[in-house]
Amino acid sequence: MDHDSSSGPHPALGIDHGEARIGVAATDDFGILAHPVETIDRAKTDPLERIQRIAELRRIKTLVVGLPLRMDGSEGDSATKVREFARELQLRLPTLPLVFVDETLTTSTAAEKLRQAGRKARHQKAIIDQAAAVEILNLWMEG
Repeated sequence: MDHDSSSGPHPALGIDHGEARIGVAATDDFGILAHPVETIDRAKTDPLERIQRIAELRRIKTLVVGLPLRMDGSEGDSATKVREFARELQLRLPTLPLVFVDETLTTSTAAEKLRQAGRKARHQKAIIDQAAAVEILNLWMEG
């Protein structure tokens, strides 16, 4: 099997967009595993600039952004904000394909997994954001 690193969607960057924080995760070069990268504190860091830097450092090939849909599948204000953010990100990284993944349950899934792992979830907001970004990538890879 030929693993040509120039083709294929990996590594991919998963982005869990939030008002205060943005969770970032990445896949390995083969798309086997997704792992947490960092949580961007929007009050301290320009998230667009930081994500662009991470994407360049990690030679990212695909941007995967969680899109928060309502339970009935429709889009609300949160989804509008995410789409706006994704548009700005796309302007900074025009060569990278950007895909949306329905992230409706990713944060609660991530919180539940951390609880099972024995971490006190409410003290782990930054970790939860990264874990949610991992879940977004996992959904995309399964999809």
